[in-house]
Formats: sequence, C-alpha cells, structure tokens
Amino acid sequence: MDADRGTAPGERELAGVLRALAWTIHRLVPERAGVEPMPVSELAVLKQILESPGVTVTELARHLGMRQSNTSAAVRGLVERDLVRREGTPVDRRVTRLVPTEKLLAERERIDTVWSGTIRSAMARLGPEQAAALEAASDALQALDQALRAERPEPGAHR
Repeated sequence: MDADRGTAPGERELAGVLRALAWTIHRLVPERAGVEPMPVSELAVLKQILESPGVTVTELARHLGMRQSNTSAAVRGLVERDLVRREGTPVDRRVTRLVPTEKLLAERERIDTVWSGTIRSAMARLGPEQAAALEAASDALQALDQALRAERPEPGAHR
C-alpha cells in the first residue's frame, strides 16, 4: 500500500523537505564538530541513551522501533568506540543498563554547540520572515515528532 495515497501535495512536500533537512544536518554537523560520522541507527541509539541513561537494550529497541538485534549491534559499536558503557544492576545481574561515557558527554557538548551554531549561521542567511517562520514552527515540529513516535509500531510488527 502506498503511504502517500490520500496525502495532499503540500504534506508530501513537507515530508520531503524534512527528510532532506535531517539528512543534511546528519552529514554536516559531525564533520564540522570534528567527530566521526556514524550510522543513523547509532545516532538514534546515542540520542536515546543521553535522554534516558540507564535504559536497557530491550527498552531502546521498543522505544526506537528497531529490531533488538539491530539495536544490540548499534550498542556494540558504540561500546567499542567508548561512547556508551554497560552497567550491571545490583538487583539482577542479568539486566544491563546503558549509560553515556565521559567521552560521549564531552562530544555531546561539542556537537550541540556546533549544531546550534550551524543552524544559527544558516538562519542568519535567511530573510527575516523565513527565520521567524522557522522559529514559530518549533512547537509544531516537536508535536509532529511526538505524534510520529506514538504512531511507531512495535519492532517486528507489520502494517
């Protein structure tokens, strides 16, 4: 089934613009921050671990809508690069929690600084009306993100 069927042309255009913008930022910001670019799956896992330190792989997979095996592979790569650390729990040694390392926290600060500077610099080259429209759209874009996250099916489920 075509996911775009019944979608207004403006909605399709917005989806395309958001996809292109996300891809541009994903490629540009790590390069400017001087950090190694990483796959989108690892970036999503990192972001979630930063938002919810102590999360398990199962919780990550469920929240991100990824298969557990893909989530585990992403975590393995992040552990190897010393960006994420696994910690056992004193209550149940079978449970492993994922936490950011000091290296990740330091890189996060640098990436956040570069990210906001990159966006600010690009917005300064826009007309005042365009910059104002983007600033005004922030709440709506956050609401769209939350709606899309709520819509995500369980890993392995088919629509």
